[in-house]
Amino acid sequence: MAARDQTNRDITPQVLLKAYACGIFPMAESADDPQLYWIEPVSRGILPLDQVRLPKRLARTIKQQPFDVRFDTNFDATIAGCAASRPGRRTTWINNQIRALYRELYILGHCHTIEVWSGKRLVGGLYGVALGGAFFGESMFSTETDASKIALMYLCARLIHGGFTLLDTQFVTEHLRQFGTVEVERPAFHTALEASLPLYGDYRRLAANASPSEIIAIIESAQATRAV
Repeated sequence: MAARDQTNRDITPQVLLKAYACGIFPMAESADDPQLYWIEPVSRGILPLDQVRLPKRLARTIKQQPFDVRFDTNFDATIAGCAASRPGRRTTWINNQIRALYRELYILGHCHTIEVWSGKRLVGGLYGVALGGAFFGESMFSTETDASKIALMYLCARLIHGGFTLLDTQFVTEHLRQFGTVEVERPAFHTALEASLPLYGDYRRLAANASPSEIIAIIESAQATRAV
């Protein structure tokens, strides 16, 4: 479902959070489009946090620490990276209003980033919205091999450790599918969403300097717990 909003000036961070609680999120048609659409997919992508697939090659790369992974240190650079054009995608749905609204959520503590740095260069990352025990992934980017994959694994570990129960990816792509993302129908998504909202997910519970070994152990422990 997509509904074009004609009163964009009335969208506040509080309205945005209420929309997320109802399973709805905004997008623009392009970076130059001043209007927003409210989106509620019939089929939704979620990444079950107890079924995260961490490929062995990626685990080895994480252990080698080719990048410095940080969180919540530079929202503007992260969303700019997500909005930038790149091969295969000349435009973006992130317009100026999206940037402004999510920056307000960031200031309020509801929007978070995972940032992958190579020296002074931001080479990958993602951002999303935390509400209760749910995290709504918005966008990710990468300009160097494995940067966005590492960001996603660090996000999953942070969510697992923080007590989150739902990671909404909005849609399913082949990139996300390899890590365990599945597609569920709207009623199943709403059931999971309603169960997660009363919970308290602590995005900052995991230390900022958590080691690669800790990140891997958290993901593997969640898998083992489910298997018992």
